Amino acid sequence: MDRRKFFRAFGWFGALVGIFGSGVFMLGKFLFPRVLYEPPLTFRAGSPDAYPPDPAGRIRIYETFKKSKRVWIVHGDDPTTGQHGIYAFLARCTHLGCTPRWLNNEGKFKCPCHGSGFYPYGVNFEGPAPVPLEKLGIVVADGQLMIDKGNTFRWENGEWDDPGCIVPTNRPIV
Repeated sequence: MDRRKFFRAFGWFGALVGIFGSGVFMLGKFLFPRVLYEPPLTFRAGSPDAYPPDPAGRIRIYETFKKSKRVWIVHGDDPTTGQHGIYAFLARCTHLGCTPRWLNNEGKFKCPCHGSGFYPYGVNFEGPAPVPLEKLGIVVADGQLMIDKGNTFRWENGEWDDPGCIVPTNRPIV
């Protein structure tokens, strides 16, 4: 059998296989779409009473959600805005995104990757981090703190004064 007869005889078969294969592929794409399932950006952090102020009047850092949600909850004064209350930081260094550590003895956040340091109220003071930490949206809903990781407040944009990033509380008596 020469080449022309071979392709005349079996060309229709290749076309049918191609059409059928395309149909099966498209059906598979329809039944199993590419969907990215991400955890919700908002979560309940408990009652504001679960985060009492420091008796000495210092800023108190709570690492309750550092591992699971990558969030620090802070209770104390924010000298950048003059407000006192509960606020939350995204536990991500503004240099390259590593997770800093809270060093209680030194009273600062320290990034293990490149040495950036942040005051307890989030402002950077050492290392290559170009800007302070990001505050997160926080409100009280049904007696619970609701933290919204999708709503970030940046100091460099002048957003730390926004009432959506702090829950005001009474100052402790020192």
